[in-house]
Amino acid sequence: MTAKWITSPQFAGLTPINIFHRERQINDIRNDTEHENSVILFRKKITLDKLPQTAELSVTADDLYKLYINGVFVTEGPSPAYHFRYRYDTVDISEYLKTGENTLAFLTYYSGLINRVCQSGDRRHGLCCELVCDGMNFMQSDESFLCKKHTGFTASGKVGYDTQFLQICDSRCDEDGFERPDHDDSRWEKAVFVKNDDHIFADGISKHVVFEKIKPALTEKRNNALFIDFGGVYVGYLCAKAKGKSGEEVIIRCGQELRSDGTVRYNVRANCAYEEKWILSGKEDALYQIDYKSFRYAELVSDAELYDIYLLSRHYPFELKAEIRPEWDDDTDIKKVFDLCVRSQKYGVQEMVTDCMEREKGVYLGDGCYTSLCNFILTKDDKLMRQFIEDAFASSFISDTLMSCLNCSYMQEIAEYPLILVGLLLWHYRLTKDKEFLQKNAERSAKLLDAYGRYEENGLLYDTHQWCVTEWPGNYRDGYAVNNDGNKPLPEPHVAMNAYYINAIKAQNEMQKMLGLPEYKDVKPLIKEFNKAFYDSEKHLYKDGLTTDHISYIGNAFPFGFGLCDDPVFYEKMTDWFAEKGVTGTSLFATFPLLTGFVRLDRLDLIKEAIKDQKAWLNMVKEGGTATFECWSADGKWNTSLFHLQNTHIATFISDSDLSFIPV
Repeated sequence: MTAKWITSPQFAGLTPINIFHRERQINDIRNDTEHENSVILFRKKITLDKLPQTAELSVTADDLYKLYINGVFVTEGPSPAYHFRYRYDTVDISEYLKTGENTLAFLTYYSGLINRVCQSGDRRHGLCCELVCDGMNFMQSDESFLCKKHTGFTASGKVGYDTQFLQICDSRCDEDGFERPDHDDSRWEKAVFVKNDDHIFADGISKHVVFEKIKPALTEKRNNALFIDFGGVYVGYLCAKAKGKSGEEVIIRCGQELRSDGTVRYNVRANCAYEEKWILSGKEDALYQIDYKSFRYAELVSDAELYDIYLLSRHYPFELKAEIRPEWDDDTDIKKVFDLCVRSQKYGVQEMVTDCMEREKGVYLGDGCYTSLCNFILTKDDKLMRQFIEDAFASSFISDTLMSCLNCSYMQEIAEYPLILVGLLLWHYRLTKDKEFLQKNAERSAKLLDAYGRYEENGLLYDTHQWCVTEWPGNYRDGYAVNNDGNKPLPEPHVAMNAYYINAIKAQNEMQKMLGLPEYKDVKPLIKEFNKAFYDSEKHLYKDGLTTDHISYIGNAFPFGFGLCDDPVFYEKMTDWFAEKGVTGTSLFATFPLLTGFVRLDRLDLIKEAIKDQKAWLNMVKEGGTATFECWSADGKWNTSLFHLQNTHIATFISDSDLSFIPV
């Protein structure tokens, strides 16, 4: 796209803020409270003497845009990205155009929040677009566009980790109906070019989100509220129309669960209180919502007439191409788990592999490895996985050991996440045989391992100055004795971190071999030192750390899954331990390695046992879940996300794919 960025006069002269830093650097970066929660509107009228055969609009905005043509919502975007590799969407808009005058309207938004969602809080705002009709450039964003700040949105609080603003939507404002062709824009300002714009566009790999109109499964009056059930949890926006008195308020409550009295639990578990307000104008009003939520139920408290209610679901394009493993296809429990994962992937994945749909709405590197792998297994389309890998390595401009939250302004580093990425790159090649992609990224993963190598001493990985999750939440760590709470760096070498490190080097060696390159590093001395430091040969199990004798289920799941022990008794001990603790003895990060260990042993029966565990995925179904939880139970964590994608990874093992690609 060759068009220039435009913005409103309020933003035109702002100097961008450098929000990037290592997590533990001392910094004073805060939310941009001066400009936060800014909704800036743009309008442009174009005249068509005849309808073009093709009409493609390339469009983007910082932080986001919503596009309307002739009063009809078309799409929104872009996918979050760093400003120097920014994304834009190319949309076929021919079906929305007509001969004569056409109105293009854009709602753009700058949140100003330092969070995991996107790169905001940096004082960069603007719109950039160009329209190509029948191969000819017809229109570009310029100073002929009209713009105005939307005065109808007022923040009424924040939810999650400064994830999004709750809004008061006031339909009495002058900007209401801004998208309609007949809207009076005579007092709007002229847009201005962004001074010294530093956005650089990069070609995206993944696809644009799609939208689906979900009608209510149930609508009824309950007490003084209109209660709506959409039949399952989705990600998107509540849409409605209303007629009432000017100044009359509609209280909007959204949630994923109901209370015992049948009302909506709008204070959802993941630290989000989804209660907002809509103020009516006295005419027919339409509800606008800026940011998406994860919800199933809605409650509208008002005496006004409410109608045309639906949920506008947004999600990544999804086409299921996998089947359940033939030997399990008649097992109703396994089908329930598979269907749960498929639905979660279909309606949960957004422009990227977002992990938590409520509290964070960000792309976590560790979670995303397993989620993007599962997405490929289910769809046979690797675009999302490729985009994820590229985005992860792009964060190296902040730290050569990469960031844990991608394409955003929140700086967090978790030690083992980038090491999982090395394994994902190997999985991608084994599944796709894309040697060109492997070659480019294997060079990057080698540099990543070089960076980790700085912290290796006498064959052990010491403090990397990063937090290590190990397993999450803490009550699933089985008393893991190396303290990793409070986002503090770890004081000593420990079994989980070193197991991840060795497995990543093994994966790198495999990739080097496939590319005809010399071995990255001889891993045998590392395994020897690893076993010398952590393996208790009398108990045939691994200690958690270098200075502790404590032995945990979690600490042993990693060497078990990564095949780091040459003592067959260890593997017998682990299968016995699984019989005692089951899959629910793990949670988010040790579960996949545990199942990988069963693949190594060719114990499909134990994988089946894990899938059918009534306290695991089937418990999510039992508790009414229509998407995978962040824990085995809604009560399993103090702020459980009830739409969390990492636990869909079990579909990788259920599917009819050859699981031999997994072990390194």
